[in-house]
Amino acid sequence: MIDPDGNQIGIIPTYKALATAADFGLDLVEVSPNANPPVCKIMDYGRYKYQLTKKLQEAKKKQSAFQVKEIKIRPKTGNHDLMTKIDYIKKFIGNKDKVKVTVILRGREIVLSQLGRDLLGQITKEIDDIAFIEQHPKFEGRNIVMILSPK
Repeated sequence: MIDPDGNQIGIIPTYKALATAADFGLDLVEVSPNANPPVCKIMDYGRYKYQLTKKLQEAKKKQSAFQVKEIKIRPKTGNHDLMTKIDYIKKFIGNKDKVKVTVILRGREIVLSQLGRDLLGQITKEIDDIAFIEQHPKFEGRNIVMILSPK
């Protein structure tokens, strides 16, 4: 057991620990239940819960969250439209988001799959300095999908 000042009192029975906590006008809180013997501390339980929530909020704030943005193109997408899409990809990568580039093949366009792969190759060349390929181009049904991540 540990008193409110942080001094170690020692191993004592539960009923004595509860009585000591009542003498201080505070609560007996089990700080480390997995230790052998379990560690308890005399403290204000409401304040303890508040500090735990503050620590969780700080940990959440420090986590980096990213999104997966998706850009869709067709095999016969024009050069200017492709450059516009590449600008969007650069913007998303600049915001530390992953980008999923999808080439949609409809109907008989399935025979134009090489054109789709060429478009993905062109995109890769354009953004090579700021991103790397996390998932190389592969077929998923009638689509060719590639995932890019920021460097």
